[in-house]
Amino acid sequence: MFPLRILITEDDHVSALLLKKALEKNNHEIIGISDSGEKALEILAEHKADIVMMDINLAGELDGIKTTEIINEKYDIPVVYLSASSDAETLTKVVGTNPSAYVIKPFNIRELNMVIELAIFKDRKEKELQKLNNELEEKVRQRTADLHEANKELTRALEKEREIGELKSRIVLNVSHGFKTPLTSILSSAQLLQMYADKEHPFKPKIIKHASKIENSVRSLNSLLTSVLFFGKADANKIDYNPKKMFTAAFINEVVDVVKAGAENDVKINLNIGKIPKTILSDVDLLYQVFENLLSNAVKYSKDGQEVDFSIWEEDGLIKSKIVDRGIGIPKKEQSQLFDRFFRAKNVGIIEGSGLGLSIVKKCIDVLKGQIEYDSDAGKGTTFHVTIPIKK
Repeated sequence: MFPLRILITEDDHVSALLLKKALEKNNHEIIGISDSGEKALEILAEHKADIVMMDINLAGELDGIKTTEIINEKYDIPVVYLSASSDAETLTKVVGTNPSAYVIKPFNIRELNMVIELAIFKDRKEKELQKLNNELEEKVRQRTADLHEANKELTRALEKEREIGELKSRIVLNVSHGFKTPLTSILSSAQLLQMYADKEHPFKPKIIKHASKIENSVRSLNSLLTSVLFFGKADANKIDYNPKKMFTAAFINEVVDVVKAGAENDVKINLNIGKIPKTILSDVDLLYQVFENLLSNAVKYSKDGQEVDFSIWEEDGLIKSKIVDRGIGIPKKEQSQLFDRFFRAKNVGIIEGSGLGLSIVKKCIDVLKGQIEYDSDAGKGTTFHVTIPIKK
């Protein structure tokens, strides 16, 4: 073991000299011998020690235990207790000061060296552990500060995003509303042109043709704006559930008639109304969006001469419906995106569409607290199952 600077605190002069001789035999340096706690503290104030050999019973006001408490607080030096007593009361007092070791008198040199070596090893490891703990606490403090700052940045970013989202929603709503008036005027003008074309006019066929184009284009644009307005309200959290009493069969027939009137191909809709209440309580507008979009898509993506089956019934307080088409279907690889905004499958070809219909359907069903499931194969068609809770 390497040489140590040792302070001996022992009130028995003979024991102190014997201890000094034994320690010096192992090349240790004795920086002083004190017979009281007060004198030990004076020596430590002037000389640096690596370890203190401390007798428990000392002359003066400070015994070995009180002196050790002061040394622990001021100098953080390992202390080895020397005592002829090993009773329970003494040991309890000793443990409270966290000593590095405890030696019972009389002791032999080999035992003493082993105790000193263990005391130094214990002290070194405790200080290394304390250093690691301090470093860990500093890292935790720094990480906590970094996390706090990151949270502040994230909060600011989220607030900014919310402000931008609100601004975007206001712009979308204002612009969409602004388009509604001129589109209505254009539509009225197109209808007037068609009415005038009923009279004899050399350009009658061209007037009818172009007026029809204008009308169809305006209707398509109006539909797109309606969809954009819907999502403008959705993003602003303004889509609410407003239940009203409605005549069920009349509502369903109206949806089918609207889809048939807007169809641009020759597709038959087979309507099957099962057992269903005469009236129900639900949100008419949201239900209309669901069934009109699903039926319109089924017709639009079917070929001339094909059929679409629309079945609807009530079961256990739920409106259940099934819409089946034999159209182009949806590729399996793309089905995970089915309800995403502006998603259009790669196999739609030249069929026009905004890619908003199914995302509107999903949003409406969520507000209605319903469910929608589907099964589709490219080239074979698509089946949608819709379940919506209602009140009678």
